[in-house]
Amino acid sequence: MTIAFTSATLIDRPAEEVWSRLTDWEHAAGWLGVDSVTAEGPTAVGTRLRVHTRGKEQHSEIAVLDPGRSVTLRSRQGGVTADYAYTVDPADGGSRLTLVADVTVRGAWVLAGPALRAVIRRTDQGQVDALARELTSAN
Repeated sequence: MTIAFTSATLIDRPAEEVWSRLTDWEHAAGWLGVDSVTAEGPTAVGTRLRVHTRGKEQHSEIAVLDPGRSVTLRSRQGGVTADYAYTVDPADGGSRLTLVADVTVRGAWVLAGPALRAVIRRTDQGQVDALARELTSAN
């Protein structure tokens, strides 16, 4: 099993507004739980995101994009690949935001895979709720 977690929440905002905030990389640091995010181009497949957290710079790239509906951010470090797939769907007069974090490991990381997924689950599964709070407190 490679899924670290799946998290979803209903947001009392139109899907277009949720999508716009989700892909506003300049303002994503708060809900992502990092210090800063800088996109090296427009929101498109292949665009790299520089993520600063805990004094380190990491990189993600947009691996999959269905504009207005879903975006997958991929991070690779050594034998670990993490795909964070965010999906926005209209629901109940607002939107449903879903995040699926898929973490694959290879080589020396295979034995650490379950522990690594558990750490990622504890660290990142609150992202959709944090984004929802930002959207609902802004209005």
